[in-house]
Amino acid sequence: MEIKAQVRALVGAECKLGEGVLWDAGRSLVWFVDIKRHRLWHYDPASGSSGFAEAPDQIGWAIPTEGDLLLCGLKTGLFTFDPASRGFEKLAEVPGEPANNRLNDACTDPWGRVWFGSMDDAEGEGSGRFYVFDRGEIRAAGPSGITITNGPAVNAQGDRIYFTDTGGQKIMTAPLSSEGVGEARLFADTAALFPDAFPDGPVADAEDHLWTGLYMGGQVARFSPDGELVATIDMPARDITKLAFGGADLATGYVTSATKNMSDDDMKQYPQAGSLFGFDAPVRGFALARAKLG
Repeated sequence: MEIKAQVRALVGAECKLGEGVLWDAGRSLVWFVDIKRHRLWHYDPASGSSGFAEAPDQIGWAIPTEGDLLLCGLKTGLFTFDPASRGFEKLAEVPGEPANNRLNDACTDPWGRVWFGSMDDAEGEGSGRFYVFDRGEIRAAGPSGITITNGPAVNAQGDRIYFTDTGGQKIMTAPLSSEGVGEARLFADTAALFPDAFPDGPVADAEDHLWTGLYMGGQVARFSPDGELVATIDMPARDITKLAFGGADLATGYVTSATKNMSDDDMKQYPQAGSLFGFDAPVRGFALARAKLG
């Protein structure tokens, strides 16, 4: 079912690879990144103001911690970011990661653990895999041998986690608990539904459905808990990367987009590509846990 939504460009960020959009309820801000331009963006819906901090390397995501900092995934490892000083400080390297890999997407679970993925920066080798950062410890957890990882995403109950194999056009799911993660299985084969598009960043809503951006697809798509496609929303950009639910009522959809694979003709067709978009969502999200650093 196609849902008609009035989608508006909120920040003309001209992102080369916009990603990692997230609602920070404590600060009432939206955070998102431009991976290739090393920018950590913020957007204030109340004032309409926005700006960015320069990261020391490619930055895939930023997640609020239980303190005053953000935890960020950069090409060279995990960093903290202090919004007051706008400074980055390296926290940890990811053990065993190839030099050609970078970190790409992440989420928290109800226990404050951070789940994240790595990938080949050239998008050619199956060197990517998933990890969990658990109060200072980083360990491999979830699928491996993936060229482009996206997600993970955790549902509101915290009993299910989703992993995306973007190049393979597959979304997987696994049981989750305070003890860890179970074996992943296929959730949705998006190649059968969107043969020319690729599932990008996923996020769950309050009704236990999963949303995903569609890179090369110009849409976000919603799936039921059993993996059935139930809705799509058209976006004013071709390469849609990730969606987050935010605002005081968690009923605004915020969406990032990219331009790195677009030609001049493509940009004429989608002049707002690279922007942060917003729309009134047909469902609500849920409050995300803050990351525990220790």
